[in-house]
Amino acid sequence: MNELAGEVRRRASGRCEYCRLPQSAFKRPFHVKHIVARQHGGPSRLDNLALACWNCNLKKGPNLSGIDPKTGQATALFNPRNDEWTEHFSPVIDALNPRCVVIHGLTPVGRATAQVLGLNDEMRQQIRYELWIEGLYQAATV
Repeated sequence: MNELAGEVRRRASGRCEYCRLPQSAFKRPFHVKHIVARQHGGPSRLDNLALACWNCNLKKGPNLSGIDPKTGQATALFNPRNDEWTEHFSPVIDALNPRCVVIHGLTPVGRATAQVLGLNDEMRQQIRYELWIEGLYQAATV
């Protein structure tokens, strides 16, 4: 698993593949996690592993789906191996609270994932803002 873990970290360019936080800004190492959990038959192969910060890892757990808060429909969660991040998410400076970076879900997958993973919990928004100020996180201004 150590060789696989190294490859996952290189492929992710040192960023959480769910919220895009940079590993370099934190002392605590990010997790190499199964996208489809082992309890659901997910293999320990490169195509089923992702780099995740501790918050995203703990919130995602074995979940494979969530409810889109806009439509109320069940939908698959974001899969970093199959989905393009920018098609499902857009990080922006919150117009109502300019000291926060909000990750907008652009699709049912993005909205459900943002909700299940708690991507817009207040503390996470503020951390992204501070990293944006330091030039370590990319976000659009509105």
